Amino acid sequence: MIDFKVFLFALRSGLAALIASAAVAQAADVALTGGPYVPTPPRVVEEMLRVAGVTSSDFVIDLGSGDGRIVITAAQKHGARGRGYDIDRELVARSNAAARKLGLDQQVSFVEQDVLKADVREATVVTLYLLPAMMQELRAKLLRELKPGTRIVSHDFDFGNWKPDRSVSLELNEKYDITGTWSSIIYLWTVPQAVAR
Repeated sequence: MIDFKVFLFALRSGLAALIASAAVAQAADVALTGGPYVPTPPRVVEEMLRVAGVTSSDFVIDLGSGDGRIVITAAQKHGARGRGYDIDRELVARSNAAARKLGLDQQVSFVEQDVLKADVREATVVTLYLLPAMMQELRAKLLRELKPGTRIVSHDFDFGNWKPDRSVSLELNEKYDITGTWSSIIYLWTVPQAVAR
């Protein structure tokens, strides 16, 4: 005969372990993917493109492109071409649909792919809004694969000991609604001619 108290204890312990392992897995997924989808406020998008000096001669690649707003804005307002990479199939489909609706689908595209495997070689500007762990993962890839002179612009997160060429702070109400903070920091780096690896 089964002792009911022992059974309940085992069941509760098993559920607690299952919940704990699910939480660990979810945290690992967030770390590996660069974070949950959080849209960049429009004013920050515009400032990122301004700080990078985006023009019609640029090819903008957004890593973790979400709903595509950075690449689409670069095309609409600056005449740039570009590509966004994201692992979320639905967001990629939505971004490509938005580009088609705006008549920009010959100028920009969106690809479902892990940002660590993205082809960034065509970029003259790379934009990012990813968590610190992913920024560190990407740093070596970007320095290895990007051409010297390529500009990298990040929202809120930096590359640790690779100091930015410039940073700009913005205060905006809509950021508080999204993240609980009032300010955004935009960082700019330029890929150097020679990099110590």
